[in-house]
Amino acid sequence: MARLFGTDGVRGLANKDITAELALDLSVAVAHELGGQGLFGGRRATAVVGRDPRASGEFLAMAVMAGLASAGVDVLDAGVLPTPAIAYLTQRMNAEMGAMLSASHNAMPDNGLKFFERGGHKLADDLEDRISERVGVTWERPTGAAVGRIRPFQRGAEFYIEHLLQAVPGRLDGLHVVLDAAHGAASAVGPEVFRSAGATVDVIGGEPDGLNINDGYGSTHLAQLQEAVRLRGADMGVAFDGDADRCLAVDADGSQVDGDQIMAILALSMRERGTLTDDTLVATVMSNLGLIQAMEREGITVVQTAVGDRYVLEEMRAHGYSLGGEQSGHVIMLEHGTTGDGVLTALSLAQRVVSSGTPLGELAAVMNRLPQVLVNVRDVDKDRVGTDDVVQAQVAAVSRELGSQGRVLLRKSGTEPLVRVMVEADAQERAQGYADRLASVVRERLAL
Repeated sequence: MARLFGTDGVRGLANKDITAELALDLSVAVAHELGGQGLFGGRRATAVVGRDPRASGEFLAMAVMAGLASAGVDVLDAGVLPTPAIAYLTQRMNAEMGAMLSASHNAMPDNGLKFFERGGHKLADDLEDRISERVGVTWERPTGAAVGRIRPFQRGAEFYIEHLLQAVPGRLDGLHVVLDAAHGAASAVGPEVFRSAGATVDVIGGEPDGLNINDGYGSTHLAQLQEAVRLRGADMGVAFDGDADRCLAVDADGSQVDGDQIMAILALSMRERGTLTDDTLVATVMSNLGLIQAMEREGITVVQTAVGDRYVLEEMRAHGYSLGGEQSGHVIMLEHGTTGDGVLTALSLAQRVVSSGTPLGELAAVMNRLPQVLVNVRDVDKDRVGTDDVVQAQVAAVSRELGSQGRVLLRKSGTEPLVRVMVEADAQERAQGYADRLASVVRERLAL
C-alpha cells in the first residue's frame, strides 16, 4: 500500500487527491495520535491552523478545523500565514499540534496538509505511519461541552512578526530590497517585517487572489525578480515560495544567490558571532560541491543528510547544531525556529549585507558553485538503482574520472518510477556529458 505521507506532508491535486473528506479524517487521526486518548491528558488539547492563499485552502482548512474540533480539540484559526509562522505559533501557544494547508511551490490546483507536534516540530516517519493507521478507524465521539471550539487567532501575524524582529534585531536602514512574495503566504507579513526593520521595500507578486499563487513569481520563477532588481536599482532581491518556508535571493546585478550560497554567507556570519555550534553546517547530499570546498577552506565542517529539510532538522536536533538547510533555500536556524523560514532567512541575509557593508554578490563569492546537471530518468525500476551491478560500475567509473573535481549522485524518487541522476563537474560540458552517459545506462538497465 502506498504511503499516505510524502517527504513533506500529504500533497496532491486539491478536491481529487486532497479532498475535504481526507482532510477531515486525517485531522481526526492527528488529534487522537498527538492529543492522546480520552480527555487528552486531563486538559483540552489545542491546535493552531493556517493556510496559504490558494482557493482550495478555504474549504480544506474548514475540513481540518472541523475534524480537530469534532475530536475535542480547540482550534486557533490563524488564517493566511507562512508555514514557519504556524510552527512558531504552535510552540508559542503551547499547542499540542499545528496544521498548515499548503502545496508550497506547486501550482495553484494542488494543495497539501502539513502537521506539527508540540513544540512546532515536523512529524517523524514513525509518527506519520501511526497517524495513517488511525485514518478511518471507528472512534468514540465527544458530545456537548466536550467538542472543540474554533476561534479566530487574530494576533497570530502580530506574534510572528514580533518574533522575527527579535530574532534579527539589526536594522536595515539604507537597504533597498525587492521582495517577490509569489502571491503566497508571505504577501503581507514579508514586506511588513522588512519595512519595520527600516528597509526600503518594493514588492512584486504580492497580490494573492486565490488563483495566482506561484504563477510566474516566487522562488521557482526568478526572472521577474531579477528584472525588477536591475530596473529599480535595488541592493538585492528575495523570492519566497508559496508558503514562505524557503527563499532564494538575487544580487544587485540580478545574479541568483541560491540556498547553498545563502548558507555559506550565514555560516561565516554566525561563526564570526560565535553562534555556529561546533563550527558545523548541516546540508543535504544535493548541496553543491562548491559549498563543501568553500567551508573546508574556512575551517567549517559540513555534515550531509538525506534530501529533505526534515532530515536536516533531525541531524541538527540530535547534535545541537545551529544552522542547516538545502540548496533549494530551506534554511533552518535552530535558535530561532523549528523549520525552514524564508522570511527569517531573508532578514538574516539582509542584515549581514548591512552589518558587513559588503554587497550581496561579493558575500556570495565565498563559494564557487560548480556546474550541476540533473537528469530525471522516468519509467524505470527505481528500487534496483542501488543494486544493479552495471549501473553501480558506471557510477564508480565516472566518480574516478571526476576525482576531486566533481561527484555523482543517483537518487530514486519517493513518489514516482523515476531515478534522478545528478553530476557535478568543473565544467558544464563535462557535467552534462557524464549525466547523459549515466542516464542512458539507468534507462537501459532499469527499464520497466
